[in-house]
Amino acid sequence: MPVSASDVMQLRARTGVSINECKKALEEAGGDEEKAIEILRKRGIATAAKKAGRDQSEGLVFLEQSGNKAAIVTLKCETDFVARDSNFQSVGKAIVKALLEGGEAAAKKVAEELVPVAVQKLGENISLGETQLIEAPVIGTYLHSNSKIGVVVGLEGGNIEAARDVAMHGAALNPSYVHPEETDAAALEKERDIWRDQLKKEGKPEAIWDKIMLGKEKKFREENALLTQAFVKDPSKTIQGFLGSAKVKSYLRVAVGK
Repeated sequence: MPVSASDVMQLRARTGVSINECKKALEEAGGDEEKAIEILRKRGIATAAKKAGRDQSEGLVFLEQSGNKAAIVTLKCETDFVARDSNFQSVGKAIVKALLEGGEAAAKKVAEELVPVAVQKLGENISLGETQLIEAPVIGTYLHSNSKIGVVVGLEGGNIEAARDVAMHGAALNPSYVHPEETDAAALEKERDIWRDQLKKEGKPEAIWDKIMLGKEKKFREENALLTQAFVKDPSKTIQGFLGSAKVKSYLRVAVGK
């Protein structure tokens, strides 16, 4: 099967073997990197995989906005030291610019060209994480000062300043959903189990558990939904109260790092 240049360069970075031998091994392994490493080791031309299993828990968020569009990208690496390197940052900026201007295909092409080079130069596993392109009548963005958290909010109605304020709120309070009714069923059931145990330990009569849990569920939904959270800049209002008639059409929060 055909293999991409980025796959070949990634294998080369891990093994130190020539590009040609890496390409052959990957083709023989059907694109499976671990199998390709085994093949190279059996041939006696790779003694070990230099970066196998290293966690890419660091990185940065890159964000670009133009008009009613915003692009957000996460680029992952192993250490914060590399994340702060100008070479790493230039790769992320090039990818997010390509995403904004040319979409997913353009971003992927740039990543395939630049990421393997950065891996070779910086000596760490580097990979492209989340890529999202959002369009809405009104777009607001917020990138935290450490570039570890990025938020995009798309509104129908309202203005850019309001959208930015909501994006900043999202960065600070990390709501899981936009609307209370979107609460994840599995997460809610997990909470219900905890509440049952709490009520039992408190000695509450089982006959009133359901009524108490309805109140707990309502509070849980509202505390984790963007629109019903207290606005971080003015806690006397919910986000919905702050926005008035404006509607949230898109909400995306991404974060990297420990």
